[in-house]
Amino acid sequence: MNANVHKTLVMQLQAGATDRFPVLAHLSYEADDPFAVTAVFSHDGHVLARWRLDREMILDGLRRPVGTGDVRFCPVSTGVWDELRMEFFGDARSDGERHHAVVYAWAPAVESFLRQTYDVVAPGQERIQVDDFLAEVISDAG
Repeated sequence: MNANVHKTLVMQLQAGATDRFPVLAHLSYEADDPFAVTAVFSHDGHVLARWRLDREMILDGLRRPVGTGDVRFCPVSTGVWDELRMEFFGDARSDGERHHAVVYAWAPAVESFLRQTYDVVAPGQERIQVDDFLAEVISDAG
């Protein structure tokens, strides 16, 4: 069985109050890091942002608003289709505000990706190698 899941989706980056433009989102999941999904957003071959997201939080965000920090998700229904609204807050800008982006994904595509990750590691069956985790924490502290 493949211990990795990869999917590329076209999402919509909100620019201004209402305008959106397409960006590619490369989603990846690895059984070695069972709680996280990595999302890499790109446009015209340039990486715009890379985020490590909580897999369970993504699922919750498809059903209700979640998140209070740098990452927030909530479901949005336009009447035509269902979307996942993802809001990201980054580092401070020179004007004191924080970098901020809003991205919309077609909810069924995100759910399909999550189902594929559950085939690799079922919810509730996530395990981490404590020794490997501690070694990583200690090496980052040095």
